[in-house]
Amino acid sequence: MPLNRRKFLGTSAVTGVGVALTGGAVVPSVAQAKGKPGRREKRYSFTVLGTTDLHGNVFNWDYFTDKEFDDKDHNDVGLAKISTLVNEVRAEKGRRNTLLIDAGDTIQGTQLSYYYAKVDPITAARGPVHPMAQAMNAMGYDAAALGNHEFNYGIPVLRKFEEQCDFPLLGANALDAKTQRPAFPPYFMKRLRTPHGRDVKVAVLGLTNPGIAIWDKANVQGKMTFPGLEEQAAKWVPRLRSMGADVVIVSAHSGSSGTSSYGDQLPYVENAAGLVAEQVPGIDAILVGHAHTEIPEYFVENKATGKRVVLSEPLKWGQRLTLFDFELVWVKGRWTVEKVGAKVLNSNTAAEDGKITRLLADEHKKVVAYVNQVIGTSKAAMSTAEGPYKDVAIIDLINRVQKETVAQALAGGTYAALPVLSQASCFSRTARIPAGEVTIKDAAGLYPFENTLEARLLTGAQLKEYLEFSARYYVQTPAGAPVDPAKLTNAEKIPDYNYDAVYGVTYEIDIAKPVGSRVVKLSFEGEAIDPKAEFVLAVNNYRASGGGNFPHVAGAKQVWANSEEIRNTIIGWVKAKGTIDPAEFASVDWRLTRDGTPVF
Repeated sequence: MPLNRRKFLGTSAVTGVGVALTGGAVVPSVAQAKGKPGRREKRYSFTVLGTTDLHGNVFNWDYFTDKEFDDKDHNDVGLAKISTLVNEVRAEKGRRNTLLIDAGDTIQGTQLSYYYAKVDPITAARGPVHPMAQAMNAMGYDAAALGNHEFNYGIPVLRKFEEQCDFPLLGANALDAKTQRPAFPPYFMKRLRTPHGRDVKVAVLGLTNPGIAIWDKANVQGKMTFPGLEEQAAKWVPRLRSMGADVVIVSAHSGSSGTSSYGDQLPYVENAAGLVAEQVPGIDAILVGHAHTEIPEYFVENKATGKRVVLSEPLKWGQRLTLFDFELVWVKGRWTVEKVGAKVLNSNTAAEDGKITRLLADEHKKVVAYVNQVIGTSKAAMSTAEGPYKDVAIIDLINRVQKETVAQALAGGTYAALPVLSQASCFSRTARIPAGEVTIKDAAGLYPFENTLEARLLTGAQLKEYLEFSARYYVQTPAGAPVDPAKLTNAEKIPDYNYDAVYGVTYEIDIAKPVGSRVVKLSFEGEAIDPKAEFVLAVNNYRASGGGNFPHVAGAKQVWANSEEIRNTIIGWVKAKGTIDPAEFASVDWRLTRDGTPVF
């Protein structure tokens, strides 16, 4: 009976055993040994190709603008472009001298991925095959680590996606809550056949983000636990070496900086890839994910061995492809990594692979038709372009929808008399609502994440500290000094999605003052806020669960929550209203000042 690979992978998920595959013949890299005429060293080279944070991008297409993707740096996106680069590298190196892996966040992020999770779900009876599974199968991926966004749609969707993939989804630190055994295969192992009669055994260890326990608490609590990356790498890397692995690669959905956005909510580091390289001996290279930054090549010295470990993170959405080039030499009866380096290729240099675009042409057309459905009209155009530094109507729209939703849910209950406030961030500086017809893509573009809505109790004093924490986002700028909006935000590398504007109160942020003393004139209905007063804050589940490490909110009493995605709530609100009139909800309730003088 031939081996059923899916059944074998399923067994691996239960037992924690990896997958062993055999490669084919290769073209050798042979060099004459120095100082020993007539003798030749056994050498072999191979390349590991890596992607990360694909976030549902197959085509070079922006479903929120309904046109080809472009940004200020003229990046392109999508697996179709990456596929062309992969084909070029395989042609150069020899297909059997390459591996293709991913570092997670695959099935969430575009309307293409949303459609096949929610509108025409892959979990339905006789449901479709997920476009990302189809594309990655066609490209011949060998393995992929789990990302935190894999859990956004719940475990059943993730398991169905796993079933549809012809490659394993790895997560050595994704454990079954009851047994504490791996809930997914921890590793993947592949033999690369050399012309010297000695195969090279390459192991890929997959690690995911401990923050899943916070960010997707509703989906994973009581079902899975997510211990730290360093802890699990220290457990598995020696095992892989003892199993004969000549090369150990880690695919980690974790940034390299050693920082966390969830504070003391968990005793683990969110961006731990650099710490893994530093603390765990026996690793040759780490494919880094999660942070959405580009790191072509970065070396970290292991404290125990002094060995330099190479890290690389390709840019998100299929904008870059990492290449790890390994050079091995046969020494004392085993293959040894003599040299390894990394670089990234830019997908904007490649045409889309017609094999991939043809494969998913029907799915793409369905989603384009879906997002172009008209759901209402707007009396005025609105944009997020100035949202990071001005109180703009389009962010007020998000907050108004959230505030009304929570207020209606609490009506007639214990907390009905408390004032409802709302927080929102500028997730994209290019989102817009046009004057005239409003489509699903317009409304969904305001909220590209699958966040849901909660209501938490905060005091006036806690609200002030919350706003002070948010105001760290601005670069301190003396009164009278020139102000360049392009250089005013993202202090301390804080991303736009970790700056919150709060709706329902009025306040000023004095950017001439140091962090911690910037929020002034904080008032509610014209009166200074009593530090002991209670408020209900409409807040997304990411923030409520500790995302961004904002003070108080994660520990605050939850008085309401639902499982409806906020962007669907916005779409439903627009459908119900029929007409969006900014005059009904837009007002300038917060502004930037310097010594009392407005900046804008």
